[in-house]
Amino acid sequence: MSPQIPNLVLSNGKAMPQFGFGTFKISPEDTFDAVSSALELGYRHIDTAQMYGNEVEVGRAIVESGIPREQIFLTSKLNNRNHEPQAARDSFKQSLEDLQSDYVDLFLVHWPLPGLYEGNVALPWPVLEEFYDLGQAQAIGLSNYQASHIDEVLKVASVSPHVLQIEANPYLPNNALRDYARSLGMTIEAWSPLARGRATCDPILAKIGAAHAKSAAQVALAWALQRGDAVFPKSLDPARQLENREAVGLELSTEECALISSLDEGEAGRTGSHPDTMNRL
Repeated sequence: MSPQIPNLVLSNGKAMPQFGFGTFKISPEDTFDAVSSALELGYRHIDTAQMYGNEVEVGRAIVESGIPREQIFLTSKLNNRNHEPQAARDSFKQSLEDLQSDYVDLFLVHWPLPGLYEGNVALPWPVLEEFYDLGQAQAIGLSNYQASHIDEVLKVASVSPHVLQIEANPYLPNNALRDYARSLGMTIEAWSPLARGRATCDPILAKIGAAHAKSAAQVALAWALQRGDAVFPKSLDPARQLENREAVGLELSTEECALISSLDEGEAGRTGSHPDTMNRL
């Protein structure tokens, strides 16, 4: 039997399962089956986004699972083209309709886009506060924001962001940004915890895994969990979903964590776009 998934408690007191299921780059035609399988395996935290184009299928999988909505932590994110206030409101209303839910547990601004919207990375934040005040988003936060971008949001914020979702993995641990966000009371979510598959065949991670009868991927996930980050790996394969899920409960020694930390490549370890230059609508 898989260990129970622990919760992280956000700064507003809301509990969030630390281990979840991500839907990035899962096509709409594959999403229903993938999310349904994850829910059957005990996942209760589902991460999607307007940009992913699969909110309809995520919502259908949740509804048809028969699991009470309040037992599932559901995240979505504001698409880059929707930063203007009315576009943010309209798109969020559509997201709730597509997800077949009166609320999301967490809503994030997906990218800061400092090269667009006249450089105003805080533009959508007051509208997210509206969603929060209405209870339509039970927590709000930022995705891919750097420290300077966070500072701009804080200048206009009445509600401080509850969550920061950033790329973080053994090759890009993003320690300085994590530490800064945590000092502001933000909970960290690490996307691409397996570095888009690179961690699954890393010899150091594999060696550590062998000592625990675990895979290299499970070691990378356990390292992120042990650091206090939330993770949501994705897979279409139920067997791999189960393997990922069983990273929960793996305890790594101080020496093993130090070995994993030695994999840090700084910016060279980044697999996704850099937040300072990402400007796609």
